[in-house]
Amino acid sequence: MATTYASADTDAHDGKPKFWVRWFFSTNHKDIGTLYLILGLIGGLVGGFLSIMMRLELSEPGLQFFGNPHTYNMFITMHGLLMIFFMVMPIIIGGLGNWFVPLMIGAPDMAFPRMNNLSFWLLAVALVCGVISMFLPGGAGGAGFGGSWVMYPPLSTSGHPGPAFDFLIIGILAAGFSSIFGAINFITTIFNMRAPGMTMHKMPLYAWSVLVTSWLLLLSLPVLAAAMIMLFTDRTVGTGFFDPAMGGDPLMFQHLFWFFGHPEVYVMILPAFGIISHVIATFSRKPVFGYLGMAYAMVAIGVVGFVVWAHHMYTVGMDVDVKAYFLAATFVIAVPTGVKVFSWLATMWGGSIRYSIPMQWALATIFLFVIGGVTGVFLASAGLDTAAHDTYFVVAHFHYVLSMGAVFAIFSGFTYWFGKMSGYLYNKWLAGLQFWLFFIGVNLAFMPQHFLGWQGMPRRIPDYFQEYQLLNQISSYGSYMSAIGVIVFIVWVIEAFIVKRKAGDNYWGEGADTLEWTLSSPPPYHQYSKLPQIK
Repeated sequence: MATTYASADTDAHDGKPKFWVRWFFSTNHKDIGTLYLILGLIGGLVGGFLSIMMRLELSEPGLQFFGNPHTYNMFITMHGLLMIFFMVMPIIIGGLGNWFVPLMIGAPDMAFPRMNNLSFWLLAVALVCGVISMFLPGGAGGAGFGGSWVMYPPLSTSGHPGPAFDFLIIGILAAGFSSIFGAINFITTIFNMRAPGMTMHKMPLYAWSVLVTSWLLLLSLPVLAAAMIMLFTDRTVGTGFFDPAMGGDPLMFQHLFWFFGHPEVYVMILPAFGIISHVIATFSRKPVFGYLGMAYAMVAIGVVGFVVWAHHMYTVGMDVDVKAYFLAATFVIAVPTGVKVFSWLATMWGGSIRYSIPMQWALATIFLFVIGGVTGVFLASAGLDTAAHDTYFVVAHFHYVLSMGAVFAIFSGFTYWFGKMSGYLYNKWLAGLQFWLFFIGVNLAFMPQHFLGWQGMPRRIPDYFQEYQLLNQISSYGSYMSAIGVIVFIVWVIEAFIVKRKAGDNYWGEGADTLEWTLSSPPPYHQYSKLPQIK
């Protein structure tokens, strides 16, 4: 159903909604998706700046920029929270999800358009609260930020007075409610608003990934919200949920946090899997291999993702039998992930592959995610994890999964659908330059961190022994190269809107039809008046 506006809210010349009405009160899924993409870019730029400052500090031993180590810890905390809640999630779910899930399933819009608008503005308020917290008393010099993005008490309770951390908790709660509302919206839309003939087993894989992700959010975020509210009351009104002196248990916070925190990893990576499935199928000129297996592998990842949370907590003193359970459950989750990697390779096997920019990003995603997955299996072993815990090996692992897996998939999807969203073509040379700057830069940044971690360098510490200097310098140079890649990305987006090369109906090239999602799922019978023929 098209959105209607009062006459006072429309332009007298063309009847379109005025700027303020369109962008601040929008109930159009494409406009809200665009707003999410812009917010994600802002969050990513701020979070990326913090990471560059951290790498500048770590380029040499000693303290260069952060006279107070707590300021460095605040940068680490905000970098993690901004990148997860305000960059990856807004873009890969809010932005691309809002844009393409209704289009893929033949729905006129999201099920609850006004709640869609509310979800976005809650997230914008959350971002403002997070950024403000950096400048309040107890922010830049506050010890509580030493708990990093995981916010463990007692560092985040009695160890951190001042309003800064309270603002941060409020921001996380707002972001959580934003995601819960968005998840309800996606689930309702996908279950109730599919076009005739678009059965669940014909639904495109990106829509499947958003559906599974929405269930993960709906089931895990209330647990995080409960933990945040208890943390807030411990700090402000004197409750003792996590204070042993009052009968509380700080380990309970870790259980509550990671019950959310591990599904959160799949919240970020499952939509990436959906995007990769589309890109691989389109540029291999083949339907995706094992469509149903791919869909239910995502469901399996979502289910098992809820029962492996304590592999983040091997060092807290848990019983050896409990460790054995979480070790085995974590190994199991590698199976459906392996099914997906196998299916992507099988899709490309015998296909007519075209190495376009989106395809390059997709292939790099698979390669880097597999590296991160292998080190993840390594860390699932309780004995090995105890040795590597809180070292840079862990940092390297999760950045290969997320900083490369999820973020590379975002760039793959953005370049893939850029013509659909903007109507313009990007400069292939500039986009290719950005890809190679990123690919080389992130590997230079994070591959050495495996070796630093295995040599014992602890994370969240701004100083280190002289022996770690060379690998740290290589890592820092890689982060600078990645930052140049971000600049090139912004340049090619602006250039595309300035030059305005029109994207045709078939801008992926001969053989890739306009309705590309028929390549990644069996086409529905009645969704379109004429289905494209896959050549």
